[in-house]
Amino acid sequence: MTNIFDQLAQFPIAPFLTGPTALERLDRLSDHLGVDLWIKRDDLTGLGGGGNKIRQLQYYLGAAQAEGADTVLITGAVQSNYVRSAAAAAAKCGMKAVLQLEDRVPGKGAIYRTSGNVLLGQLLGAEHIHYPEGEDEAGADQALRDHADALRAQGRVPYVIPLGLKNKPLGALGYMDAAREALVQKGDFEVVVIPSGSGATHMGFLAGLRALGSQVPVHGICVRRDAEAQTARLQEVADRLAALLGAEGWITRADIQVYDGALAPGYGRVGPKTRDAIRLMAEQEGLFLDPVYSGKCFAGLVDLVQNGSIASGARVLFVHTGGFPALFAYQDDVLNL
Repeated sequence: MTNIFDQLAQFPIAPFLTGPTALERLDRLSDHLGVDLWIKRDDLTGLGGGGNKIRQLQYYLGAAQAEGADTVLITGAVQSNYVRSAAAAAAKCGMKAVLQLEDRVPGKGAIYRTSGNVLLGQLLGAEHIHYPEGEDEAGADQALRDHADALRAQGRVPYVIPLGLKNKPLGALGYMDAAREALVQKGDFEVVVIPSGSGATHMGFLAGLRALGSQVPVHGICVRRDAEAQTARLQEVADRLAALLGAEGWITRADIQVYDGALAPGYGRVGPKTRDAIRLMAEQEGLFLDPVYSGKCFAGLVDLVQNGSIASGARVLFVHTGGFPALFAYQDDVLNL
């Protein structure tokens, strides 16, 4: 079914990546965990601090440029890697960025609200607005659209990058590209482990593998919702991606595997498993994970190895989605002060 990739040519892109990201073996962690562990370094996508969202934004900013937009609007958590990356992408394209920050994580103080990704967004010249709810995707998207309408009335040309499921999953196309890239680099992985939040990264990578004939299992580690809710979300993303590409049914329900055992105490909050995983990666391999996505994902990988879901000696690909700037906003949580 490789012809599915031919459909991607119809979507304009803003070429932020200059080449494949590195794929490296983690020798010390391989020995420590008893698996053959490799890492896809999508923390090194370059622009604006890197991370997985740069791949997704190539398609959104490509669409924005095609529409002649001069302003990009996006919504996310206060320490969202996505909104920081969108501000960098907009700057690269000569556009303004409006970043809507949602209150998704309760009980956080001044450091959380001023450092990390917030600081970088300010350095990138973005405008920050706020949305008081953290679990209202439709409302957050509508608030962006209302702001876009106000900008149009001023003569601006805005482009909204939506959050909710009732939209075209352009971001998933970026991770179809990533799956193809990884298979070219090394095509013999037995397991893939990847964060699962909005669903675009997880489903895009899974869809890309299946489109290329690879049946390797992809374990999505839940970072925002429990396994039941995340499975339903991923199914809708899959359906919308299939409709977008005009190729129904190449992702099945059996393809969707999620694990929520490292989610506690919830989205954007650091539990012992995530804290230990961040420290383990840093101390064993000198690499930094973030407390919201990649840290939880690696914690889930460790769980899956320890509970036998990933077999001893298996060749495992861990997709590192970046996000290290958020570490500075979570210093008390990560260091357990």
